[in-house]
Amino acid sequence: MSFDLRYYLAVLLRRLHWVILTFIAVTGLAVVVAFRMTPVYESSARLLLESPQIPDSLVAPTVDTAALEQLQIVEQRLMTRQNLLEVARKFDALPGLAGLTPDEIVDGMRKATVIDKQAGRDQATLMTITFRAPTPQASAAVVNEYVTRILADNTATRTGQAQDTLQFFRQEVDRLSTDLSTQSAAILDFQNKNADALPDTLNYRMTQQASLQERLSEVSRAIASLKDQRERLVEIYRSTGQLGPTQQTPEAAQLASLQAELARARAIYAPGNPKIALLESTVAALQGKIAAQDPAPGAPAPMTPLDIQTTQIDAQLNQLDLQSKDITTQLAALKASIDRTSAVSVQLQALQRDYDNTQTQYATATDRLSKASTGERIEALAKGQRIGVLDAATIPDQPASPNRVRIGLLGGVAGLFLGFGLILLTEILNSAIRRPIDLERHLQITPIGVIPYSFTPREILRRRLTIALVFLVVALGLPLAVWLIDSYYLPIDLIIAKITKKLNL
Repeated sequence: MSFDLRYYLAVLLRRLHWVILTFIAVTGLAVVVAFRMTPVYESSARLLLESPQIPDSLVAPTVDTAALEQLQIVEQRLMTRQNLLEVARKFDALPGLAGLTPDEIVDGMRKATVIDKQAGRDQATLMTITFRAPTPQASAAVVNEYVTRILADNTATRTGQAQDTLQFFRQEVDRLSTDLSTQSAAILDFQNKNADALPDTLNYRMTQQASLQERLSEVSRAIASLKDQRERLVEIYRSTGQLGPTQQTPEAAQLASLQAELARARAIYAPGNPKIALLESTVAALQGKIAAQDPAPGAPAPMTPLDIQTTQIDAQLNQLDLQSKDITTQLAALKASIDRTSAVSVQLQALQRDYDNTQTQYATATDRLSKASTGERIEALAKGQRIGVLDAATIPDQPASPNRVRIGLLGGVAGLFLGFGLILLTEILNSAIRRPIDLERHLQITPIGVIPYSFTPREILRRRLTIALVFLVVALGLPLAVWLIDSYYLPIDLIIAKITKKLNL
């Protein structure tokens, strides 16, 4: 089956009025919608994340956040529900705000707000904030309010973080200082309680132990020697038969010795020699003393020389025995302290280790406190990283949307496509026999001739009046209906927004 171009052109010309009607209707509707849509004004501001005024090589910043991360934090804090509701109600930022629910207000504010961030290596970090509002004053006011809140929140956040860091390290330094004092007191108390077993005095105590052991050995030898001497002395006196009492006292023995010496001196020296005179006076004095010591009747017998010597030996033995006991006691105490030294050393090392660890932490915390104090001062003076305004928002002169000319042109193009599509659909659905080829295809016969249908003048007039009436209804009624809906029911832009929301576009 060949394509009959002349036939389709004829059909197009015969139904061209439907294309024109559809074009006029859709274009009119688009124009009415374009002119009834609420104008939207757009205002923007540009922000710059400035680098710290003091180089990091000189002072490390207290608040250290990546540039892009900081902008993301700023954006999330700005777009909170509370902020959006406050800004929207303060500047009447959305059309029909009084009739919107809080959720619709928040959703509308987020859709009307566009935040663009630009960050990268070796690039400036920028943020552009744009807001679309029904009035130019509202668009600029909302953007400026956004900027004000961003700057205030960023300053408060950085200052607060710096102050919190400073406060934390102050508390940490105070805590560690208290711990150091407690541990120092614990070490001192432990050393006082175990002063006899400290590892520092171990060498001295071991030397003292060796010295006492040597001294104990000497005392033991002296005791043994004195005991042997006493036994031998008793044995000598027993063997000589002198264990009984005697009338000769030590003074008498000394007198006999002096008298013998005086006799020898007289034989050698002259009678007037001073030595002879001294011996004579000494003998006389001793004789008088012996005379005074003569025992009275019934007095006890005087001690024998053996008694005197054994008494002296016993006294020495008693003294040496006391020394031996004292040395033994000292050695026992030293041994106990030496045995405890290893355990005391372990405990003292544990206490000292804890103290050293705390001391290291204290030194680190003190250093960080100094840095935190400097960082807090930098943030308080706004010398650190901060957000600055490059371009403030201004009141726009012209609305950013809608583009009425574009909407009208799109409506016209859509009308043409719909018109041609309507004709195409009509032809596809129309199964009537209108050409000889249709007879051949459906009835399998070849017609001799074809007589076309002839319209009467009345039919032609009625058909033309119907087309004209439809033209008037479509051209005037449809825009009028749109205007009435927009004026008395709901604004066209809100209807479009609801349709878009329902269709998830």
